[in-house]
Amino acid sequence: MDPLYLALTGFLVMLGLIALHVPIGVAMALVGVAGFAQIAGWGPALSLMASEPASTMGNLDLAVVPLFMLMGSLATTGGLAADVYNLASAMLGHRRGGLATTTVLASAGFGAVCGSGIATTATFGRVAMPEMLARGYAPGLAAGTIAAGGTLGIIVPPSGIMILYSVLTETSVLDLFTAAVIPAALTVLCYYLAVRVTVALNPAAGPEGPRLPWRARLAAIRQGWGVLLLGAAVLGGIYSGIFTVSEAASVGVAIAFVFALIRGKLTKASLIGVLAEASAATAMIYVMVFGATIFSYFITVTGAAAFVVEWISALDVAPLVVIFLLLALYIVMGAFFDEVAAMVITLPFVVPLVLHFGYDLVWWGIINVAVIGIGMITPPIGINVMVLNAMHKETPLGVIYRGIFPFLMADLVRLSVLVIFPALTLWLPQMLR
Repeated sequence: MDPLYLALTGFLVMLGLIALHVPIGVAMALVGVAGFAQIAGWGPALSLMASEPASTMGNLDLAVVPLFMLMGSLATTGGLAADVYNLASAMLGHRRGGLATTTVLASAGFGAVCGSGIATTATFGRVAMPEMLARGYAPGLAAGTIAAGGTLGIIVPPSGIMILYSVLTETSVLDLFTAAVIPAALTVLCYYLAVRVTVALNPAAGPEGPRLPWRARLAAIRQGWGVLLLGAAVLGGIYSGIFTVSEAASVGVAIAFVFALIRGKLTKASLIGVLAEASAATAMIYVMVFGATIFSYFITVTGAAAFVVEWISALDVAPLVVIFLLLALYIVMGAFFDEVAAMVITLPFVVPLVLHFGYDLVWWGIINVAVIGIGMITPPIGINVMVLNAMHKETPLGVIYRGIFPFLMADLVRLSVLVIFPALTLWLPQMLR
């Protein structure tokens, strides 16, 4: 079979296996091995099952994944998510739409110690949703804020998906974390404006709460200092150069462990649950990476990626048009796949295209993460919406999607700004080099 037809057949078979609920990493590995066997024989193909995972396991950047997963699980168990929410609520809850703004800020703060969009959504679905509904917030605004705020879990560094992108594209994880600072701040600002516009148009959607005395606010600060310390230790250590990313992750795990232990939240059962949760998430990511590297090897050998680059170049369209078409594709994919799957499936084709048009892979990594986050709240599925609906079945999907709309519009504006002005992403890492 012609290598290009073989690559196309392999890609379609992979999608078919995924539709049959075969784990994505396994589907990619099976197709990669079987496809490469058609070119080089079964002996060399089966050797990929050993060489590629071994190479991946030796990657020090990927070694931080289990540490960040463990830190996030310990932070959740230790109640740090509730602390950061209560702290923001004490400061802003008395304003119109204040609890929605609180949820955005708390999601960003928790994202700095969690690194997962789905986990951030699930956490604040438990912490923030009942509080907002009890204060008379419109269910759409409450749910929309939580689902959109959950996407901050992957754009606020340190982010698990950024680490994965770094490994698969061989870019610097520190550059990615640094490049994400301004886009993450821009995301928070856009979500804040979305809340303000929503409550301006419908004041009853986000009623004002009672103004807490300063004694209560200071108590919330004392209670929430743990998450501030954890975030400062991890991010401050990384950006100041005191720690490498791996060392910062280790320090973060130690701090989160001590907090959970001191607060009495770390029982034998909860510790086993934390280890099981972090292990399962890590195993899933590693299997995806194994599969992605094998599949990428197969695609490279067939020349399919080079063919796609040549074909798109022959269309004689502006590079920016191609970028926006890719973004539309990612939004659609993000609505059906989780954030990791949407990225690993497409990178073998997209990275050569991005490099061909002269774009920086660090810039594209941040854009990639941002657009996948948009897909996580986009109809007809949107995985963050599904997670929230499963937790609060009394809130219909239609209500959640209506609540998502202002945040989705804010996301599209934010994404356009980041694409048109790459300096917003690249200025900080270039300055710190």
